[in-house]
Amino acid sequence: MERSDRSVLGRAFRVLGAFGPGRDEMTLAQLTEATGLPRATVHRLASQLEAEGALAATRRGWRIGMRVFELGQLVPTQQRLREVALPYLSDLYEATHGTVQLAVLDGGDVLYVEILSGHRKVSSPSRRGGRMPPHCTALGKALLAFSDQEVLAAGPPLERRTAKTIIDRGDLVRALRDVRRTAVAYDAEEAREGLVCAASPVLDGKGVALAAISVSLPTGKRPTPRQVAPAVRTAALALSRELSRGSR
Repeated sequence: MERSDRSVLGRAFRVLGAFGPGRDEMTLAQLTEATGLPRATVHRLASQLEAEGALAATRRGWRIGMRVFELGQLVPTQQRLREVALPYLSDLYEATHGTVQLAVLDGGDVLYVEILSGHRKVSSPSRRGGRMPPHCTALGKALLAFSDQEVLAAGPPLERRTAKTIIDRGDLVRALRDVRRTAVAYDAEEAREGLVCAASPVLDGKGVALAAISVSLPTGKRPTPRQVAPAVRTAALALSRELSRGSR
C-alpha cells in the first residue's frame, strides 16, 4: 500500500505512529529516524501536533498528548465492546489470576482493546491500544480462525518472534483448523519467551469473530493454559450472547 506521505495529514499520522511500546517518549532525532522524514518537517509537525494537544512536550522531546486519549475514548464500536466486556473480563481475572485481554482484528493486526492484570502481572508483548501480528498470538489465531478476512491468502513472510513462532503459512492454516474445531487457541511462547496463553473467540450470530478474549500466564507455573481454557471459553460464550442480545 502506498504511504500518504505527500499530504500533511499523512505525515502527521506518520509522526504519531512512531510512538509505541518502549517508545512512549521520543526525541526529535528519534522521530526523524523512525519516520524517515526530514528533520525540519518532523520538528514543524511535532510543534503543530503539540499545539493541538496531540503531543505533549517533555524535557527530551515529546510523548502522546491527552487529546489523542480523549478522541480514542469516543470510538463507538470499541467503546461499547469494552464496556459490555469488562464484567466478564473481571470475572475471568478472578477465576484465573492471569493477565486477561480483549482484542479485535483490525487491518490484519490484533488490536488490544482492554488488558486486566493484578499484582502478578506477566510481561505482555503489547498494551491497551497496541497491535501485534495475529499469527503468533492466541488472540490472533482465535480471530483468524473465525474471520471472513482473507489475511492469510498473501502478504509478506510471517514474522518470527521467538524460536517457537509459526512462520509457515501451511502450518498456520492447519493450526487454525484445530482452533475452529475447539474454539480455543493457544500461544506456546510464540509471541514472547516465558509467556503462554489461551484464547477464545467472541462470535456474532453468523459465527464470525467480533473479538477474542485471552488469559496470559508465565511459563511453567499453574494454572496452565489448558487449565484456564474452559473459563476463557465460558467468558467468550457469555460475552457473545450479551452482544447478540444488544444488537437486536
